Amino acid sequence: MSQNMIELTDKTFDEVLLEDISPVLVDFWAEWCGPCKTISPILDEIALEKTGALRIAKLNVDENLDVTRRFEVLSIPTLILFKDSEPVLRIVGAKGKSQLLELIDEHL
Repeated sequence: MSQNMIELTDKTFDEVLLEDISPVLVDFWAEWCGPCKTISPILDEIALEKTGALRIAKLNVDENLDVTRRFEVLSIPTLILFKDSEPVLRIVGAKGKSQLLELIDEHL
């Protein structure tokens, strides 16, 4: 995981989202998920390119059931973009970099 990414847990989720003033894209993932592994390097690239404008965080759904249930994540990968601590965009399934940027950029 890139140093530009944050690892979230059930305990740190709310605290990180409340203190972060830039939008946060949360990647709900699991170790066993093939598509999650496919988009991980793409998210690393986006994290580097959008430094200062967007933070990217990862939350392991197997280890953090409270947040996973709270946001009704039923399929992974699911990406949820939070702006001012509120979800503004949900992307389900693996997407290419240009497609992800197109969806995210309209909220930045």
